[in-house]
Amino acid sequence: MKIEQIYTGCLAQGAYYIESEGEAVVIDPLREVASYLERAEKDKAKIKYVFETHVHADFVSGHVDLSKKTGAPIVYGPNANPTFEAHIAKDGEEFKVGKLTFRVLHTPGHTMESTCYLLLDENGKEKALFSGDTLFIGDVGRPDLAQKAAHLTQEQLAETLFDSLRNKVMPLPDDVIVYPAHGAGSACGKNMSKETSDTLGHQKETNYALRADMTKAEFVKEVTTGLMPPPAYFPLNVALNKQGYDSIDEVVKRGTQALSPRAFETAANETGALILDTRDPQTFATGFVPNSINIGIDGSFAPWVGALIPDVKQELLIITDAGREEEVVTRLARVGYDYCLGFLDGGIEAWKKAGMEIDSIESIDADELAKRLDANPELPVFDVRKKSEFDSEHVDKAENAPLDFVNESMLRIPKDKTAYVHCASGYRSMIFASILRARGYDNLVEVKGGFKGIKESGKFALTDYVCPSTLL
Repeated sequence: MKIEQIYTGCLAQGAYYIESEGEAVVIDPLREVASYLERAEKDKAKIKYVFETHVHADFVSGHVDLSKKTGAPIVYGPNANPTFEAHIAKDGEEFKVGKLTFRVLHTPGHTMESTCYLLLDENGKEKALFSGDTLFIGDVGRPDLAQKAAHLTQEQLAETLFDSLRNKVMPLPDDVIVYPAHGAGSACGKNMSKETSDTLGHQKETNYALRADMTKAEFVKEVTTGLMPPPAYFPLNVALNKQGYDSIDEVVKRGTQALSPRAFETAANETGALILDTRDPQTFATGFVPNSINIGIDGSFAPWVGALIPDVKQELLIITDAGREEEVVTRLARVGYDYCLGFLDGGIEAWKKAGMEIDSIESIDADELAKRLDANPELPVFDVRKKSEFDSEHVDKAENAPLDFVNESMLRIPKDKTAYVHCASGYRSMIFASILRARGYDNLVEVKGGFKGIKESGKFALTDYVCPSTLL
């Protein structure tokens, strides 16, 4: 028996490949499926089933492509209603894979079709639970994403989740290993652990939502406290996962067309495509194509693309570090952004050599910010971290202008005087500054190193630390 967790940090997502006796299953695959095919070929195994724990909202699953390329049926739990052919399993239904057995445990609450897959070994012993978004390490799935589709309130969904956990999950043996679909950083839960697996027994001891003496009312209150609106792209990804999509091969081929600087400029002017610069934030600051937005590939790239570009059908033109074009297009496709028109051939250096206009953003460190505030204590400082992070601890007199709600936050930024923006480390603040720069704000100064650098400098008055109740 082989159990392999294939974890993708950008999405904080765990897919799973399980093989026994020349047969394999893949659970919650990512959009690009080549790695699963390669694993099966190496093991001389046939992928027998593609299991989906639920209809995902935060990424586009690879279930459709993987099924087409292997002939393996897509399996959902009860209540799923995809438009393509799939096997809708019954609660308690079992699937044989080599010497292993997978038992369907219908666990509605996060969504109404949410399902866990319990793995039993050749002797019938419960070994592992692939829990999807029902149970995370340190948390449970948020119960507000399926309200509209389920015609239920988030409180009613939370009550349903409480029952699922108590009746289906908690009675399992303590030594069962829990393998969730997400870890820390995902917007599908509030405050998940950085660990990506654990024993169920330890989760019963440490996960607030699994307290043995917890009432249903207490569970509903704790699970729903601190929930922020989900990213706008979530329902669009749900639609793609239910209805199908273009093959990832076609998307990558279309998106990796090399465009000369003149062709790139023409495409931007004629199509209204958004220019997305995926280079390092500090590299971006020194010189970029005017009106381009910076979301660095070496960060939480796909989730921020999804949060800040509301339409997955938005046409995109990309600027990348040399050799990373296919990676960028693939990671865009993971969250449903399939309409990339091509990339700037030769990057920003080719743009400069062609004599094209260049823009820049001033970026300073914490020490320089301290000097400027000493000279003028009234300089406006904006912290673009999430409200929960800001409330936990921030620079005294700074204002919170979360990147998550940039359209509302920008209304706080003065246009008639210099303003300073920072986040936790410098990734989000450059995104924020680039968006506002494209909208005509030419007075923003970004603070590199963010709050981490500010705190370490010891030169700023900070509010007292308060432990955050949620990271949403």
